[in-house]
Amino acid sequence: MTQRGKTATARRHGEKPARPVRERVLSAAFATFRDRGFSGASTLEIATRAKVSKRELYTLFDDKQAMLEACIVARAERMRAPLQLPMPRNREDLAATLTALGASLLRGTSDPNVLAVYRLAIAESEGSPAVARMLDNAGRQTNRAAIVKMLEGAQARGILRSGDAAVMAEVYFGVLWNDLLVRMLLRVAASPTPQEAERRARAATELFLAVHAAAGN
Repeated sequence: MTQRGKTATARRHGEKPARPVRERVLSAAFATFRDRGFSGASTLEIATRAKVSKRELYTLFDDKQAMLEACIVARAERMRAPLQLPMPRNREDLAATLTALGASLLRGTSDPNVLAVYRLAIAESEGSPAVARMLDNAGRQTNRAAIVKMLEGAQARGILRSGDAAVMAEVYFGVLWNDLLVRMLLRVAASPTPQEAERRARAATELFLAVHAAAGN
């Protein structure tokens, strides 16, 4: 029976269809890398978690390094969600959008699985620099482009002073994060609570507007 036929049969019987083998292997590999680190992870444990044989494992991936790269690529693609930011009509709109955006980014990036992806990419950046670049492009640069576009719109409406909107965006993120992300990656700081994320985002927004808002706004 084909995979499609098996899925249809499972649905008729009210069963949850089995995940494709590749998806199971990547999920198991990521969990193992996260728990054991790359060097401490074994292909046997990955195969056991995925409920496949090592032979099946190696029909999908050449080696453990290829599995790590695939894990990072898959999760980076999930992070590639370009923001659809509304163009602000006034300072209040801009403040509300920046605050909501900042709080959302703090919460999302602080997710343990997201931090684990960053740690894995950093650990393997020397041997696989392309993976780290891809993660940066998917998780950071895509959304930064949307934010810069919004700030340029605010400048066109006279809400913000003239200047390089990309630099303005960096200023905002610098104030928003300070050294929090580095400290979380080092495991010396806890992820912010929703209330703390909101507070940090509001403070970053207020400081940003104090510096960059156009006169009279």
